[in-house]
Amino acid sequence: MSPLTGMSADYYVRLEQGRDKHPSEQVVAALARVFALDDEGAAHLRELARPVVRRRRAPQRPERVSPGLLALMRAWPDTPALVLGRHLDVLAANSLAVAVNACSVPGINQVRMMFLDPEARNIYPDWAVHAAETVASLRASAGDLDDPHLTELVGELSLKSEDFRRLWARHDIKGKTAGLKRFVNPMVGELRLSYETFSVNGAPGQMLIAYHAEPGSESERALALLGSMAATGEPVPHAAVRD
Repeated sequence: MSPLTGMSADYYVRLEQGRDKHPSEQVVAALARVFALDDEGAAHLRELARPVVRRRRAPQRPERVSPGLLALMRAWPDTPALVLGRHLDVLAANSLAVAVNACSVPGINQVRMMFLDPEARNIYPDWAVHAAETVASLRASAGDLDDPHLTELVGELSLKSEDFRRLWARHDIKGKTAGLKRFVNPMVGELRLSYETFSVNGAPGQMLIAYHAEPGSESERALALLGSMAATGEPVPHAAVRD
């Protein structure tokens, strides 16, 4: 019997092999403690341990951004803002977000670009950190690991990217909340932008992300310059529809 989990080695092997489908709450709590999972990781482990009732899968509706949210983003000419879908597809972005970062163009999948487009390593000076965060966020936001679109995305990236394959195998889970990112922009150089993430009510899986610079900083001045450039183009947010 393991002194850490209080379970026998044989029982742990059965869990790993999937022969025990319904571990108790005590077992789940012990595993979360041994693997030093944070609250988010422990909650995900409990979700995986719940009995699953297989139902016929209903077709997923295409992901669309509401007109009201697009109007709100239009009213933020000085704030880069974008909406991500459940598989981290960029569903919508205002002009400033697109000007800041090529990874924010509607229609792009941020996971695919992070690992398969060499330009991503030029955009993100801290690429390794953001790559790991992106994979952990994909696990947290996708939810249903049986989702065929998720299976297709993970399969493609696992075949084409050793970095993705290694990070996906770590099973890290971390939803996007808030933080700081560095971008290298071809027009203004490096930007240091903080971001906040908001769940979109009425559109499960969608996230609104808004960036801002520290007042008085070089990044704020660079952001203002990009905003003036973006204002000469199309002022409304770009939007895409994803299945």
